[in-house]
Amino acid sequence: MQSLEAGTYLVTGFNVPFEITVPDGWESFGWGVLKEVDDTWQVFVNFLPPTSVPTEACKWQGTFVETPSVQNYVDAMAAQTSTQTTAPVEITMGDYSGLEFEYTVEDDVDFTECDEDRLCLFADSGASTCTRTYGDAAHRETERVLDLNGELAMIAVGQFKEVDPTLTAEARAVFDSIAFDTPAR
Repeated sequence: MQSLEAGTYLVTGFNVPFEITVPDGWESFGWGVLKEVDDTWQVFVNFLPPTSVPTEACKWQGTFVETPSVQNYVDAMAAQTSTQTTAPVEITMGDYSGLEFEYTVEDDVDFTECDEDRLCLFADSGASTCTRTYGDAAHRETERVLDLNGELAMIAVGQFKEVDPTLTAEARAVFDSIAFDTPAR
């Protein structure tokens, strides 16, 4: 992980780059940024290109389905068992439209019964390895899913555990700072 100075950074991991603004105390971890308190991860904003979603988040091995579009991804996340999503709402970020929804763990999930003791949200490099997991029921996030000129992009803000509401607000401000700008033609 790398400590970041407060400021605006260009992220070039997708077909379309974007800017993100972080306050002091945030760190980069490759596919996102996070804030720690007392060496414990608290809140995050991550950005990944999901390619498949397991139909069962707890017993996820061998259950992945391809998600080539925004609608396919959102439908797969909504249908996934052991989790809950809110109804998606349409969003626009710069010239790009997509969908936003909340994602949480169902109340009765026993993580010790899950594959690798974790819930799997999605994979970003093939349908056999889970990329994004939850280790307990306190994890939750808001996802924005966009089509960036043919590339599926997911940007999320969330928490690793129950946190102080001021941290949640700070993370949401980082999430809302993301700006896709159309290059000059």
